[in-house]
Amino acid sequence: MNAPTQVSTDRGRGTADADLADPSFWRLPRTERLDAFARLRELGPPVRFTPRTGSRTPFYALVRYEDVKAASRQPQVFASAPGVTTPEPARWAKALFGNSMVNMDGAEHAGLRRTISRAFTPRLLATAEENIDGIARRLVDELASGRSGDFMRSAPARMPFEVICDLMGIPRRHRAEIAAQIDHASEYVGVQRRGRARLRVPGRGLRSLAGLQIVMARVARERRRRPEEDLISALVRADVEGQALSSRQLGAFFSLLLVAGVETTRNAIAHGMVLLSAHPEQRALLESDFDRYADGAVDEIVRHSTPIIQFRRTVAAEYALGGRVFLPGEKVMLLYASANRDASVFAGPDTFDITRSPNPHLGYGGGGPHHCLGAHLARLEMKALFRELLTRPERVRAVGEPELVDSNFDNRVRSLPFTFGGIHPNGPA
Repeated sequence: MNAPTQVSTDRGRGTADADLADPSFWRLPRTERLDAFARLRELGPPVRFTPRTGSRTPFYALVRYEDVKAASRQPQVFASAPGVTTPEPARWAKALFGNSMVNMDGAEHAGLRRTISRAFTPRLLATAEENIDGIARRLVDELASGRSGDFMRSAPARMPFEVICDLMGIPRRHRAEIAAQIDHASEYVGVQRRGRARLRVPGRGLRSLAGLQIVMARVARERRRRPEEDLISALVRADVEGQALSSRQLGAFFSLLLVAGVETTRNAIAHGMVLLSAHPEQRALLESDFDRYADGAVDEIVRHSTPIIQFRRTVAAEYALGGRVFLPGEKVMLLYASANRDASVFAGPDTFDITRSPNPHLGYGGGGPHHCLGAHLARLEMKALFRELLTRPERVRAVGEPELVDSNFDNRVRSLPFTFGGIHPNGPA
């Protein structure tokens, strides 16, 4: 969405300030966007929005919990192909870099996901879980030496990157280069490009993806010759329906795991810092019995922040949902950020409550075949890191509002000021 937009005439009354097709909407403060979602949930059938320029393809916004959940779990109707992001990936890009698993449906998706799931062996996952606690301790030790600064540039923000690199078996000599490629590839996802960035960023993003795949192909060749006990070794020996994974398939999966797995968890951790700092009573409750409340805290952080705001789907068959009949070829936006604030499911949806139970949030994709493959790993990372951050003699807290990226895709944090020090738990921070 890179151009001024105009909403189609069937948007409905009361939505004049909720033009989801207009890039300026996504530059509004997050609280105003959430208020707009709430007003959309109160309307009748899903509302249609139409861009004024560009593809001019209208889309319907699914904002209610039950509608988003239903669409997430019916891929035969709400298809991920040809792409879940806007703009959709070009055919030549898929041919060059491989098609991401998030853009697949049916047997193609099921076969690849099954193969990848088998590579996550119990032994591999057990090793990863043991490793996570050690990484959390080491990174918070580094944080303690810095005392204050930008949390997004501090050691704990590297938690998901370090965990995934260790799980995959990426040699340390490649990690700095890969980290830079991830930052470049994800910098403008869902963000309107303005000024010189409209010309510069597309080439930069493609170069970053190409660089990432080159490094991963190099590591994959090493593992084919000398396999180890890591995910890359398991996948280079894997096959899909009797066919070995191609270099493009491996590259596309590694890119998805690195970019999606790193960004979403890093942003969730940052939002968790903000929420626990802004709600000292919830922080005190978590600190009073971490093992008892940690799972609830992680789920509530994910629900409240919703790291992935929305995914797109393409209607594959005529279907009635939410009071509207959708027709083949139509586009829908599954707004997880709205579904997770639906008052018909969550009492006091804007309240941050780590004891919320049940908490059936859709923060990992709403279930179905595209449910986040790394959800369990992300939970473990967050629990391990917050355990280290909240149970040490010094106190860590956010000391200002996070600077968010104006993205229509993810709830990304650009920077977050923090401080580390003071007396714990009863003295001033």
